[in-house]
Amino acid sequence: MTTKSITYPLNTLPEGAIPYGVAVNPGTIEGRQALRVTLTDEISKGEPTIDFIDMPTFLIIPTDFKNGTISVDLFSQLRKDAPDYARGFAGLAYRINANQDFFEAVYLRPLNGLKVNPAPPRDQRAIQYFCYPNWKFDRLREEYPDGDFEAGAPIGPSEWINLRLNIDENNLTVFVDDVECISLNQTKAEGTYGKIGLFVDIGTEAYFCNLKIDADLR
Repeated sequence: MTTKSITYPLNTLPEGAIPYGVAVNPGTIEGRQALRVTLTDEISKGEPTIDFIDMPTFLIIPTDFKNGTISVDLFSQLRKDAPDYARGFAGLAYRINANQDFFEAVYLRPLNGLKVNPAPPRDQRAIQYFCYPNWKFDRLREEYPDGDFEAGAPIGPSEWINLRLNIDENNLTVFVDDVECISLNQTKAEGTYGKIGLFVDIGTEAYFCNLKIDADLR
């Protein structure tokens, strides 16, 4: 186990990266080269909670990660076919196991960001943690109505946003543009090694660049 720092510019597909339920291609947005990640058309036309909504839909980055810091710049906007409930969901998955049937994730909902002036309670739902498969957003929201696992943030759609996760076993701190937004000392999973993923969900066209990982890697 060695502490390493790795940077993926994401102007091209990293060697060994695997799309899982997503289509990926290089693109340029707001003058920055990045990877465009969106659900495949097949997944988008599937069934909610079966094919999408807090499901394993990400570009898998070939890094065995357990604890450390992950940072990425992302730009999220709606697809033309986005459903009414789409919020520009995009973020980071981590500790993805070999079968893609377990992982944790933090994603943004830029259309719930404070820059959009959403009505309550959406104004406190711009950032979401979840743990697949047992602790998706709806169960977390039902069992923790005070919103322990989600929070507001001063963000909006169609802008570059930095998302940074500090992860240490069951402890998680989420920073958005260097502002601490969520701090958890009891997430919903024990720390295990797994891959990192660039996560998107229904109705989202997301661009990712400048992925940085500073961690004990296998």
